[in-house]
Parts: sequence; C-alpha cells; structure tokens
Amino acid sequence: MAAKRAIGADLAGASRLAIEALTGVTELVEAVHMNVLNKAIGTGVVRPVAGVTSLVYRSVKGVTRLVGGSLDAVLARLVPDLGEPAAWAGRDALLAALNGVLGDRLAASGNPLAIPMRLRQGGKPLALHALAAPSGRILVLAHGLCMNDLQWQRDGVDHGAMLAAEGGYTSVYLHYNSGRHISVNGREFAQQLQALVDGWPVPVAELVILGHSMGGLLARSACHYAAQAQQGWLGHLSKMVFLGTPHLGAPLERGGNWVHLFTDLSAYSAPFSRLAKIRSAGITDLRHGSVLDDDWDGQDRFAHGTPLPQHVPLPEGVRCYALAATIGKREGDLADRLLAGDGLVPVSSGLAESDDPARSLAFERHVVYQTNHMQLLSSPQVSERLLAWL
Repeated sequence: MAAKRAIGADLAGASRLAIEALTGVTELVEAVHMNVLNKAIGTGVVRPVAGVTSLVYRSVKGVTRLVGGSLDAVLARLVPDLGEPAAWAGRDALLAALNGVLGDRLAASGNPLAIPMRLRQGGKPLALHALAAPSGRILVLAHGLCMNDLQWQRDGVDHGAMLAAEGGYTSVYLHYNSGRHISVNGREFAQQLQALVDGWPVPVAELVILGHSMGGLLARSACHYAAQAQQGWLGHLSKMVFLGTPHLGAPLERGGNWVHLFTDLSAYSAPFSRLAKIRSAGITDLRHGSVLDDDWDGQDRFAHGTPLPQHVPLPEGVRCYALAATIGKREGDLADRLLAGDGLVPVSSGLAESDDPARSLAFERHVVYQTNHMQLLSSPQVSERLLAWL
C-alpha cells in the first residue's frame, strides 16, 4: 500500500518532467538543424525548406505540450485518490539526486517531485509532541548536495545517533531541495529553526548545527538571515561544525562552467550549451561558495568573470569548527593535488584558508587523511573529533 500511495504524485511529477525533457530535446535538435540550414541560406532552395522545417518543429512541440496538459489533468484527479507520497525502495535517494540537479526547475514549475523543506527524524516529518524524552540540547544535521537526511547513516555510522547517545543531544535532520539557491534555502532554514526552538517541548539549553558539504553553507546563510530578522533561535546557537564544506567554492563546478564556453565557439555546437546550463542554481552556487541573494540576484549565473561572492563572517558568540579531508596521505602530496583534497572540496576551501585574508574564516580546524568526501560521514576519525568538539 505504501508504494501504491506514492504512485499518484510521483507519476504526475515524472510525466511532467518527461514532457519538459521531450520539449527540450526537440528544441535542441531544432536549433542544431536550423543552424545547419542557416549556413546554407543563399543557395535559393534552402530558405523555403527552413520555413517548412521550422513549422514541423513547432507542430511537434505543440503536440507534446497538448499531451502533457492532458496527462496533468488526468493525474491531478488521480493523485488525491492515491494519497500522499510514501516511501518505496530507493525513492528518497533518487528524488534527492534529481532535486540536486534540477531542483530549482522542479520548484519553479510546481512539480510534485520537488522536495519541500522539513525537519525530520527517521525519514518522517518531525512531530514535536511525539518526541521521546527530548533533551534541552538540540543537534540539527544538514545534508549536502543531491543527498537526503537518511544518508547521514553510512556504513553503519550515523554521527547524529552517535552524538545523541554519547553527548545527550536530541538529533533532528534537515531534508531539503538542494537544487534551489543556497540563500533561498538558508532563509527558509532560519525560519524552520525558529519554529523548532519555539515549539521545543522542554527549555532549550543549547542548539548545535552540523553541516556536511553544502549543508554547512546553508547553515551560514541561515545565521546571516536570522541576524537580519533578529530571530531568537540564534541566541541559543552555541556551536557549528562543518564537514567538507566548500567555503571558498568547489573546483569541479568551476570546471563545469567552462563547458558551455567551448560549445559556444561553433554555431553547430552552440545549442549544446543548453545541456551545460541544465545544472541547478544550488550547483552553481558551489562555484565560489555563495550564500547570499546578492551573489546571484540580477546576474547570469553561468557568466564568466563575475565578482567573487560577498564575504559573510561567522556569527558572533558561536564556536565554529571546520573539518576538511584529503585522499592523500598528507596535504600537498600527489593524491591531494590531483583529486582536490577529498575529491570534491580542497582542504583550503574546507578550512576557508584564502590567500586573501578578507575571505578567510576563523575556525578551529582539523584535517583527516586518506578520506574522501563521502567517507566523512562514516570515518572513525571524524566521530572522535566530533565528540571532542561537542
């Protein structure tokens, strides 16, 4: 029954996504085709052929949209009868990856596959009235790009469960659409934290945030917007810990941003630049570690030579810790240099160590070795360091 209840909304979202993909592919093929024909304009024969070709493509897209609209209408009636989405094997992981890559588009189009931001425990929305023996010490864990809250458990290790058992925390897990802009998610995260503190069933002694990868940038963004709005939860925040967070950006995204530069060089390959620009706003925010609206509002997020993001200091009165990893046996060895630290985030970015002092952040810092980005979630060295810090 659980799988059946998931079918309605999932099918509606998947069908809408498929229609959008088919339309996009048609437009891509049309652009390539028309560029080829435009190169041949002047032969006297090609111009009328181009007109007919354009009409054919318009007809294909029109039929596609018509079919899509009909499917939406049918599935809109079907969804309420089948109930709310529920878990089936692999659903959360698949949706998390899809949201990481396309989440901004899913949210903007109202697609049912877009993940709403929630605080959860055990993969279910947090019910404050049903908490078993809540502690006054709250630990909120924020996952990274293309991930979900259940993926804090890796190889039998869950840092949240460990800190609850060893440190007396009540662990709460953030679940969010990682394809949206970090600042958009950060502002909403701040609101969620305020509601959490306001509704907590026992007096709050302290609040701690643990962020992995993008989740750390989300936490910094939330603190910034909470300070602007003078939200009370910030007064309870005692510590923040960042695991593999790209405070100064991720080289992989910077490399990806060069793809469309090369495809734009030729009229024949230029339409394929659209493929490079499919990646979400959340991904492009990782280029330089952007956490504010001002870093992207009114700008082309795929442009080259844009200014570095505004510097956002750490919140006052909060002890902040950064843990970075490298696949190498030591910093600066061949593996460390070739694989950019943990494979995604260089040590310098994870520790916010910039050549420009104005961009550096004053963390208490630690580095673990022969550890990749995902192994931060299960490393015994990380567990030991978390216990020492928290």
